[in-house]
Amino acid sequence: MNLDIALLIVRVAVGVLMMGHGAQKLFGLFGGHGIAGTAGFFGSLGLRPARFWATGAGLAEFGGGLLLALGLLTPIGALGIIAAMTMAILLVHLGKGPWVSDGGSEYNIVLIAVALATILTGPGAYSLDALLGIALPPVIIVVAALATLIAVAAALGSRRQPVVQQA
Repeated sequence: MNLDIALLIVRVAVGVLMMGHGAQKLFGLFGGHGIAGTAGFFGSLGLRPARFWATGAGLAEFGGGLLLALGLLTPIGALGIIAAMTMAILLVHLGKGPWVSDGGSEYNIVLIAVALATILTGPGAYSLDALLGIALPPVIIVVAALATLIAVAAALGSRRQPVVQQA
């Protein structure tokens, strides 16, 4: 029973914070810049089409967080978080060391670890997966993980050098 309560606490805390992070991108809530501002930032990183990838990132964070918090289709939600945080590490934090104080990726790594651990342990008894009797077959989880890798590769492959305006 203690493990199930611990899983619930971790899932809800990380899930709700990820929802907030996604809401910043999607809706401009909590000091976020919404899709337009996020697309501008993603464009500055060379992602094309920037609005598409900004929407995808927001949905991965918000939707992944929601699914994780509810414990519904938990591996799918966790994979959304893993994808979003992997992109953040590769495009923003790589080369800055591990510490957030230096612009590093410690926060992203912790979120990936929690999401991966949740895939491996399951969401626990206090989840909609348990209530509804949902247990995704391992083959579905592997296919979803491969689709996640393909999406990350596609985003990275979409990168173009930002166009510099000449005076």
